Amino acid sequence: MKVYAKTIPHTLPDWATVVTKSADLFEVEINDKHPNFQSLLEELETEIEPGTFGVKAEDLCSRLGIEMSNLHLHQLIEQAQTLISLIATHPYYEQLLKTGYQPDLNIADAQTALTYLEWELERNRETSA
Repeated sequence: MKVYAKTIPHTLPDWATVVTKSADLFEVEINDKHPNFQSLLEELETEIEPGTFGVKAEDLCSRLGIEMSNLHLHQLIEQAQTLISLIATHPYYEQLLKTGYQPDLNIADAQTALTYLEWELERNRETSA
């Protein structure tokens, strides 16, 4: 998983690495499988809205000491796809599915919507070039 930040602390956790650095943007790769990162996610998990649990981006960034950058839409889509994949494989989500959770829209619907958005961005890039 990657995040793009305006500022980062002098030292990052062992599960986060600066991949690229420019004058106004840090690209940070996060090993989202690392146990310490997973522990942080569990610690920050809250009820975002009734019945929906997750981690607010601002809480995660605050804990990491980073200020998020205003990303390009394609970068946000990439991050969203990564997060959706994490949700789909999260043990609590899998448990909900096993106990009969059947939403009107599901993870695959969200992934499809993002794919369509990516296609539209590509189509618009080609027609404006």
